[in-house]
Amino acid sequence: MGWVSAGGYEVALDGGKVVCRNAAGRRLKSVPPKIADDPAVVGLRRLTEWLERHERQCLADVERWMVRSLPVPFEVLARVWPDPAWQAALRDLVVTGTDGAVAGFLRDADPERGLGLVDLDGDTVRLTPGLVRLPHPVLLDDLEELREFAVELGVEQRAQQLFREVWHRPAALDAEAASVDDHAGGVFKELRFLHGRATQLGYRVRGGHAVCSVVEDGHTVEARVWVGDYDGYEETETGPLVFSDPAGRVLKLGRVGPVAWSEGMRMAAALYAGRDIEDEERAA
Repeated sequence: MGWVSAGGYEVALDGGKVVCRNAAGRRLKSVPPKIADDPAVVGLRRLTEWLERHERQCLADVERWMVRSLPVPFEVLARVWPDPAWQAALRDLVVTGTDGAVAGFLRDADPERGLGLVDLDGDTVRLTPGLVRLPHPVLLDDLEELREFAVELGVEQRAQQLFREVWHRPAALDAEAASVDDHAGGVFKELRFLHGRATQLGYRVRGGHAVCSVVEDGHTVEARVWVGDYDGYEETETGPLVFSDPAGRVLKLGRVGPVAWSEGMRMAAALYAGRDIEDEERAA
């Protein structure tokens, strides 16, 4: 974007910020207060706010596709790729084929040339699939090897995929059990602290539970952790992790898929990590 006149100065966007220069062309450290309400300055600041919201929304959409392992039509990726916000959110994500095998790291999406990928040999390849699969990392068999290769390539994913925390169901899991207590009992001095942590982590709080909804194999599963629903200044603690169907019926753990399990455990662990450790140390 070029420079725009604003009350004897010129303003522009640079790196997501409004910058200003005087009539002599010298860049100023900040926008002078006397032109803060100039229409050009106000318009650029509003544009900056919109761009920030747009970037967050693009990243949230891509992470939702990945968490749900939703196949995305190639035409959709090719259409949004020229947008820097979409490109930043999608770049370097691992793409798999219809058989689940890793095809490579996403580097381009062109309507004429197809997908541009860096394959596991480090070569650039072109594919034109009907659907593009951006899998949840728990579904990647060689996750550790992919992480090492990504470091070698200098891959930096905006959307958390390869370096997202994953949790695998233990082999000795009691399939008939209805809850997981691994992260229950995390004490918080005030309920509002735990509610605030849940919100900060991106989880909704409903009916006294922090909830995380996952669509897996076409079925919706909701992971829930009790966080309390009484006086916000009262002490509370995290409850067990449970999974339920859309009707609210609690599922036996044997019916919970790998993605729902991983995301539920990730939420429970993240909430528990914010507990009051000082009280635990004194008790010990």
